[in-house]
Amino acid sequence: MSKSRNIIRVTAAILSRDGKVLIARRRPGAHQGNRWEFPGGKIEAGESPEHCLCRELQEEFSIEATVGDYLGSNFHRYEFGVIELMAFRVAWSGDRIRLQDHGEIRWAAPDELAGIDFSPADIPFAEKIRTGAITL
Repeated sequence: MSKSRNIIRVTAAILSRDGKVLIARRRPGAHQGNRWEFPGGKIEAGESPEHCLCRELQEEFSIEATVGDYLGSNFHRYEFGVIELMAFRVAWSGDRIRLQDHGEIRWAAPDELAGIDFSPADIPFAEKIRTGAITL
């Protein structure tokens, strides 16, 4: 898929703890409602992907995070347009998450990811974690 000015840039956080990755379930009625995703969000004008992730994690989960390595990106065409989903390794040392936007979160082991109903753009990253191409 070629890049263009009409691509919506979105970030995804790969937060891991004890060999598991944090995934979040979108609320019913939202776009991709009830599907699971890696937390993150749309990059605003003038914002870096790293700043976007910190802002989104604060807004969605009330956590302070540190963005680490860039893990890659993929493109997916939805009915509203094309998104570029960029994944980053993210560290968080807290112990409490407060859900603001999602209905549920869970820590999933890599071998559990194949059976989870992810939003289509998140599937390639779930597959990379499941197969060990992205290590936790």
